[in-house]
Amino acid sequence: MKIWTRLGLVVILLGVIWCGYVYTRIGQAESTLDDTVEVGIILGASMWGEKPSPGLKERLDYARMLYDQGYFEKFIVTGGLDAPEYPYTEAEGMRNDLVSQGIPEENIHLENEATSTYENLLFSRAIMEEQGWEQAVIITHDYHGARAMEIAEVLDYRNPKLAVTTSDVLPLTQQKGREILAFSKWRLDRMLLAMGWKE
Repeated sequence: MKIWTRLGLVVILLGVIWCGYVYTRIGQAESTLDDTVEVGIILGASMWGEKPSPGLKERLDYARMLYDQGYFEKFIVTGGLDAPEYPYTEAEGMRNDLVSQGIPEENIHLENEATSTYENLLFSRAIMEEQGWEQAVIITHDYHGARAMEIAEVLDYRNPKLAVTTSDVLPLTQQKGREILAFSKWRLDRMLLAMGWKE
């Protein structure tokens, strides 16, 4: 019985250490956008019916600011349908918001299928290849930036840049807790990808 108790304590201790590592890791993401790139990739987040959620709206407004500052001329908006009854995918909702802010629709490329950050970046890379674009900036919230950049590097993005914004509307304790779980799942997926057990 003592052996199992000790093993249980070791597992708990390792879990605490891992969570502490991930919490520190996700807190280290910083913007690296210091020059112009060809395209800005806005990573999806939830829609609220026909409109972007407040968190997604923050990403859109931040991306619009970077666009206005001349960092890029084209957008990729990426994200699939959150619920069958919703009229727009995340990408379509983002497109609609950007157009309402005066962005020419022809400057916005939609990726409507992704259901995860990995798919966001995998499918966006395919659009970049179709368009002949070589360098992108990934636009998201700061707590999400570390995982997004790791995924971009695994997907062989060429010198990807990161642009992160903080949130005034999201419950950050909850978001960071969810991100610890998502980051942990990503690391497992990364190992499976490296072993060829996952595509």
